[in-house]
Amino acid sequence: MRSTTRYIALGFAGVMLAACGHKDKDAPLAFVPADTPYVVANLDIMDDATRGALLAQADAQLPSQLAQLDASAERLARKDPDGARLLHALRTEFNGKTIESFAQGAGLNLKGYSAFYGLGLAPVLRFQLSDSGAFEGFVGRLETAYGKKLDVALVDKQSYRKYAFPASGTEVVLATVNKQAVAALLPADASPALLRQALGLDRPPQSLQDDGRLKTLAKAKGYQKWLVGELDLTRALPLAISGKDPLISAIQKAHAEAIAAKTGEPVATQLQTSPSCGADAARIAARVPAMSFGYTRLDTKHQDVRFDVALADDISNAFAGLKVALPGLGGSGTAPFDLSLALPVAEARTFWLAQADAVAAKPFSCPSLTDLNDSFAKLGPAMQKAAIPPFGDMLGLRIALDSLVAGKDAGLPTFSGRVLIGTGNPDGLFAMGQMMVPALAALKPSHDGKPLPLPKDATGMLGQPAWVAMGEKALAFGIGAGEDTRLGDTLKDPIGDAGRMARMHISGAMYLSWLQLMEQKIDSLAAATAAIGKSDEPSIDDSGDSAAETAAELARSKAQFAAMKSQAERVDRIDAEMHVDNGGMVITSQTALK
Repeated sequence: MRSTTRYIALGFAGVMLAACGHKDKDAPLAFVPADTPYVVANLDIMDDATRGALLAQADAQLPSQLAQLDASAERLARKDPDGARLLHALRTEFNGKTIESFAQGAGLNLKGYSAFYGLGLAPVLRFQLSDSGAFEGFVGRLETAYGKKLDVALVDKQSYRKYAFPASGTEVVLATVNKQAVAALLPADASPALLRQALGLDRPPQSLQDDGRLKTLAKAKGYQKWLVGELDLTRALPLAISGKDPLISAIQKAHAEAIAAKTGEPVATQLQTSPSCGADAARIAARVPAMSFGYTRLDTKHQDVRFDVALADDISNAFAGLKVALPGLGGSGTAPFDLSLALPVAEARTFWLAQADAVAAKPFSCPSLTDLNDSFAKLGPAMQKAAIPPFGDMLGLRIALDSLVAGKDAGLPTFSGRVLIGTGNPDGLFAMGQMMVPALAALKPSHDGKPLPLPKDATGMLGQPAWVAMGEKALAFGIGAGEDTRLGDTLKDPIGDAGRMARMHISGAMYLSWLQLMEQKIDSLAAATAAIGKSDEPSIDDSGDSAAETAAELARSKAQFAAMKSQAERVDRIDAEMHVDNGGMVITSQTALK
């Protein structure tokens, strides 16, 4: 699924490519409030060759996304037939088209500015058009396929279309304003002021274009200007929990009205919000103030992404200087699949005990957050138990696969590779293993890294030879022919640098093998579903269509895997890394294409 998410982002990037020289007073960022809780926007131009390559990749992913759109429409059909028809109409617009030809037919400007942002928590998408008339025609075709016109309304002589969702108390508004399209999800009873701001008739007192926050962020984090996103939790979380955000209030009111209709509980009673909720939300947000992301390299052969999570100083300080002695955590990864994950239980235990003590000293009083008090109260005893060996001595885990082949007829896959467990007490860990598997009792590994063959009684389930070797702070197992020759070097691989928490490498061939394995499991599930469907036993599902829904989901999954495999064939390798520094947690990934 990570591949799907990445290519969806690439497709979105293709739509959001833009050229910017001087400040345009009508650029989308000029309409984004400086205090928006979230924003995703493009800041600069991309060359035509790279844009074309990204659009080609998005086109390859398009079939699976359309299959998911079909599945969403089918799921929605029973609860909201009108909404399902609208999704089907949108799906029809893509028939026989690439993303570029769809954009041209719909009047969308693939070289224009775009921004996705929040007015409070209400999402607004604003993008420039190449042809306002073509866009209006696109919307008209949707209406025709939908079977009825969307409602049309006016605010300050500006017309806009709207579609209401009564169950959630919200509505989508859509308008063309000065050769820009605007789409927003607002409360169904949105105030004229909120409507005017969403449509851009009223400008914010200060915009993101004015304060340059995104440009500053991109420079500080090394993001390229083609796509930059930020989520400010110090603004978003208090709005979500305090009951002061218009969109969230509308959704909560609709939910309360539905409950009142069933139980008679007064709506006003359900909507009561404690004054402490805002303060508690701000307290939580202060621990993780913000998240941001952006491409650090993007061309026809590379897709490098960085994701940043800002953390409170005490959280960063607890892990930024920590050097975990896990062999392989500091390397670049040599096996086709190579994952190293730091699990410093002793340090994590100290950290979480401090968090539990802090919540116990000052519990949350907001009713919607009081469950956190119970969770942290249970966390303390759990962390005490975590000190018990061998778990308390844990440092980390490394898995290095040299081969992976899907089994025949849905059987178990065959593989070869190594598993390394970092621990402060490898002798104690192996001794516990001997207690659980008596066949290991005769083995006496030492800290010299010399591999010892496991007895056949211990490897029967594997169906292939296996070895064990021990280092000063690790216990390693090799599975498969020839893996014994690699165990010694595996135990000598470099440990992690200060703050390094995880590292992964996967080759394109191994990535494809993983997808084929998952696809095989989907095929097995499909066969089992078909067998159940042919059963003569009466169904216990009153709706009588659960099998059909399952079949539709399986069809969607197969289409998705087909698209993912097509993309995987272009991948040479993927590398990822996670570390904690003084500013917070940083996750990076580098994808090299063939």
